[in-house]
Amino acid sequence: MIKRKFNPTLALLPMLTMAAGSANVYAQGDEMLEEVVVQGFRSVIQQSQAIKRESTSVTEALTAEDIGKLPDTSIAESLARLPGLAGERRDGRTSGLSVRGFNENYVGTTLNGRELLGMGDNRGVEYDLYPAEIINQVVVYKTPEASLMTQGVGGTVDMRTIRPLDYDRIVAFNANFEQNGKESANPDFDDSGHRLAFTYSDSFADETLGVSVSLASMESPSQEEYFRGWGYANVNPDAAVENSITLTGDEVILGGHDSFVRSGLMERESVAGVVQYEPSERLSITVDALYIDFREDKVFRGLEEGGAEWGTGDYTVTGLDNGLVTTGYYDGFHSVIRNDAERKDAELTTVGANVEFAITDDWSLAFDASIGEVSKTITNIESYSGVGRAQSATQGALTPRAWTMTDTGVMYSAHPSLSAPDLSDPDQVRLAGPQAWGGSLAPVQDFQASDGQPLNYVSAQDGFVNNPDFDESLDSFRLTLNGEVDWGVVSGLEVGINYSDRSKTKINQGAFLTAPTWPSDGPIPEEYYVGSANLDFIGLGNMVAYDAISLYNSGYYTETAAEELETGREGDTYTVDEEITTVYAMADLYAELGSVEMTGNIGVQYVDTEQMSSGFSSFTGPDLYVLATPVSGGDSYDKVLPSMNLNFRLAEDHTLRFAAAKTISRPRMDDMRPNTTVTFSFNDAQILETSDINNSPWSGSSGNPELRPLEANQYDLSYEWYFAADGMFGAAVFYKDLVNWHREGETVSDFTPYYIPGYHQSANTGEGPALFEGIVTNREDGLTGEVSGVELQASLPFHLFSETLDGFGLLASATYNDGELDDGGDVPGLSEEIFQLTAYYERGGFEFRVSGRKRSEYLTETRGQSLSLVDTRSQGSELWDAQIGYNFSESGIESLQGLTVTLQAQNLTDEDTVQFNEGDSRQITQYQSFGANYLLGLNYKF
Repeated sequence: MIKRKFNPTLALLPMLTMAAGSANVYAQGDEMLEEVVVQGFRSVIQQSQAIKRESTSVTEALTAEDIGKLPDTSIAESLARLPGLAGERRDGRTSGLSVRGFNENYVGTTLNGRELLGMGDNRGVEYDLYPAEIINQVVVYKTPEASLMTQGVGGTVDMRTIRPLDYDRIVAFNANFEQNGKESANPDFDDSGHRLAFTYSDSFADETLGVSVSLASMESPSQEEYFRGWGYANVNPDAAVENSITLTGDEVILGGHDSFVRSGLMERESVAGVVQYEPSERLSITVDALYIDFREDKVFRGLEEGGAEWGTGDYTVTGLDNGLVTTGYYDGFHSVIRNDAERKDAELTTVGANVEFAITDDWSLAFDASIGEVSKTITNIESYSGVGRAQSATQGALTPRAWTMTDTGVMYSAHPSLSAPDLSDPDQVRLAGPQAWGGSLAPVQDFQASDGQPLNYVSAQDGFVNNPDFDESLDSFRLTLNGEVDWGVVSGLEVGINYSDRSKTKINQGAFLTAPTWPSDGPIPEEYYVGSANLDFIGLGNMVAYDAISLYNSGYYTETAAEELETGREGDTYTVDEEITTVYAMADLYAELGSVEMTGNIGVQYVDTEQMSSGFSSFTGPDLYVLATPVSGGDSYDKVLPSMNLNFRLAEDHTLRFAAAKTISRPRMDDMRPNTTVTFSFNDAQILETSDINNSPWSGSSGNPELRPLEANQYDLSYEWYFAADGMFGAAVFYKDLVNWHREGETVSDFTPYYIPGYHQSANTGEGPALFEGIVTNREDGLTGEVSGVELQASLPFHLFSETLDGFGLLASATYNDGELDDGGDVPGLSEEIFQLTAYYERGGFEFRVSGRKRSEYLTETRGQSLSLVDTRSQGSELWDAQIGYNFSESGIESLQGLTVTLQAQNLTDEDTVQFNEGDSRQITQYQSFGANYLLGLNYKF
């Protein structure tokens, strides 16, 4: 018969059976994990607590309330409630995840023990893209063990699907109706959606063959109100004033904004399947597969407008408070109507096979193989319109505005004396860029001025499209031998080898868009006009709305390839290949030290890596078009990663844990590109600089194909007290010594070979650059740092106090992190404080719970120019959710047995996101509001 590693969770079976009424065994790989089928949320607490208690590593666990029903609608939402973890909102949804202060790029993620590809730009997994309905259990490893092939400096998240031979026949159906609390401000997008899921699992051939299939479909809408301030300019001391205001020139004033209302629809179709075959007690064969077809459509409709100083010098200050202009009005700017849109298409396929054969009663051999592929394409459209083409004789009137600063940014209103054009009237709006932003089109002959035609390239940009394409694959093979031994404190031994081959390609494409009416302009084509978008949240009223994606896809625009004009495109086009071979050995430990029971493991990994990257070195050639030269690079190296986990059962319900390990995270993919990009700044102050190389007009940037992994030596000490099947208290301290992190390196380079006379010069004086040396930045190894933290958690069922309080309970956790890099930089994803609280009631079929989570500010990243990822700081968030439901299995109504009805409310308090300039919280630079979200759900299990 097959001998799996002994897991003491089985010792909890009698206690959990009495508490829950029934129990099933859940087998995962070579572990035996307990799943107790209990109705509702308390089953999650009991099962998750049992897994944590009997784990030989420091872990957190999450189980489904029932098949295909995690406690939340998203894996990310559920994981974000675990102690030491924190979720990150993107577009109003929890998508990213930090573990012990490190975001998902530094967290290993696996599906059924195998490394899982993400659909993001790097290694990190966007957890909300994986359907919660197909996941039965998640285990978060905060400390590694040698048998974990996918590790991260932050930890490892292992998502697990069901195994059909471990369950009786299952037929389950989930349906949710979703409603946004914020009404759609875009006429062609809804604010309601749905989620559907079906799971079938059964065994055949005398329970030797098991088949499980899960289908999930989702259409999930989202809404957003967004303000972004361009920044705050110094006031002209001679500007017009009212109300006896005096200006010195030290005051600051909002220089402009781009604000929009976003509506989105996320569509996802998923299929997951498992086939298990156990023809004998010695042989087990399992094949599992997951396919996800994902599409997300968004529109961003709003206005981009220069304000006082940066848009116009004709303004009047009417209010001033402690150096900040709070009210005023300006006489006009040619508003840019933005009908931007984005479509993201992605497909993920992963297939794995596992064969396990029992050589003897004590030893077994396992072979595991998997393949995975991800493809993703982003089409991001900027489409400009207004009252006519920039610099044309027919361009319409300026838009004057009055404004008042608020605690969410700004509120605009009508100018006291000047009228504004109606930007919601399609008869007044022309499909052409109202600002002269086409400087990059300078070498394009089709956009040059000529006799009788005074307009040139600066007026020829009517939009832009970013169109990056990603392809990624991962193949892995693993051979494992494990068994039980009796070698003193060593009770088991596992040895194995794992090989993985990973490749990722990014092609960064884009194009400048010009309407076919250039150098004139024209109306919005009637077939693409959809109505008006509402910007009342910022006082701007309605604006014309049209379908920019369909307009672009129709071939309406003339496209000029951006990779021919911008060096950064080829500079961000690359392929990264990795081959990693891991040999490991791990010993399971067991000993009785007097009255103290000791368990754990000790092991080591030897990791051999070969990495190779290819890309382009790009610069502007003599004809002002980009020249790109293929480049490549790589390296090979090895690492030795020891790990140890020791657990001491001080008494029946008290456990002390100690762990120590060396762990790594592979470098970010975009940092490993070999590309080099040359840039020149057409800024007179830099062009005429004679000595300060840091102010040189020349600069360059590159990746580093020889980067080593990020590496940490970590230590953990924790105490856990399990005073009930659903009650515990835990305290943990951890320390991570970051012995290798990546930083921005600088080298001085001579840019003389790239100098183009008559082009690289001052536009005002005609002088060429005084300096020909500049700084080239790259990513390099060698930075160090540290992260430490304290985690407190408790699960308190109120039945311990009184039977009348049975059903009530609290879950709470607090995490306090501290850390930084030795150059003063921040660790991506680290919040100094994280708090979670859940209060629940569950009895007689009724269930109610309210949950809150809060995290302090942290370093993250956002989309910059050309959809590149750039660092930014999030101010953190505080989110409150609630759920009420009823399980009809407790109703006594035979026809409704198996039915559960739930109502969920997310982001109940409509938490806003606000960013501001350091030193003055009144200088708002960004404001986002997403609104609440509601879901009405039905779960039926036959």
